Amino acid sequence: MNTTAQLLHDYKKNILENWMQNQLADAALRDDLISNDEMRRQSEELLEGLARAVSNGNVDNVYAPEFEQVTDILTDISITRARQGFSPRETGMYVLSLKQALYQVLEEKYKSQPEVLYKELLVINNLLDKLSMVTFDTYIKGREEVILRQNDEINEISTPVIRVWEGILALPIIGTLDSARTQIVMENLLQEIVNTGSSIAILDISGVPAVDSLVAQHLIKTVSATRLMGAECIISGIRAEIAQTIVHLGIDLSNIKTKATLASALQLAFSMRKVEVRKIASNNGFNQPR
Repeated sequence: MNTTAQLLHDYKKNILENWMQNQLADAALRDDLISNDEMRRQSEELLEGLARAVSNGNVDNVYAPEFEQVTDILTDISITRARQGFSPRETGMYVLSLKQALYQVLEEKYKSQPEVLYKELLVINNLLDKLSMVTFDTYIKGREEVILRQNDEINEISTPVIRVWEGILALPIIGTLDSARTQIVMENLLQEIVNTGSSIAILDISGVPAVDSLVAQHLIKTVSATRLMGAECIISGIRAEIAQTIVHLGIDLSNIKTKATLASALQLAFSMRKVEVRKIASNNGFNQPR
């Protein structure tokens, strides 16, 4: 058994206690996200897996088959912590605090043998640094998954299709319109056209910060898809600066009905549906729409 494996085997209890003390002493410890019992369970499981991994002499290649259990444990911990809201520093300190715990045991055992101590410190430092990289890489992937899921949820929430009148739908778009979001907009709008049998759809882009050629193409695709479903599309929210940009880019929207405001688009939709909306005097003296 090599020196590192012997150390992990003989001083497992000391290493675990030092490791737990290091983690608990961290001022940034998120005890609201993980209990001490769960932290101890994870730490003990990783320490046992690490002792088995280095028992055959490999203390360098953490991607070898014998380290599979260790990397699986770190992957599970990193992804879980990324989803729970731990910061990169907090997640990285989990492994780095183990390095400090091993240093403490090494210094105590080899304090009279500086050459052996130096050699073992280099081995431990190299091994734990590589395991730290595994932790960081996995954490980043976990955070990316969280961000992508949140973006999907936001896109779903921020593209509501509203039935404003019989046969008339409105879809206010807020924020940047990219390819992925255009797909969601089209799917939601087309599905609602089928569900309600509506013949007119209003796309309001008042909340779109800027319109470039790509955004314009996305709008044209949405209009075309709406027409294929047998419905007419009106684009509202065409501000002066957006109109100038569209003209400057040479984008042809002449075959698409456009209006400056949602109210104007709704009036046009009413006229297309041959619906008249007017105010009448009520008994209490207030005017109410009919």
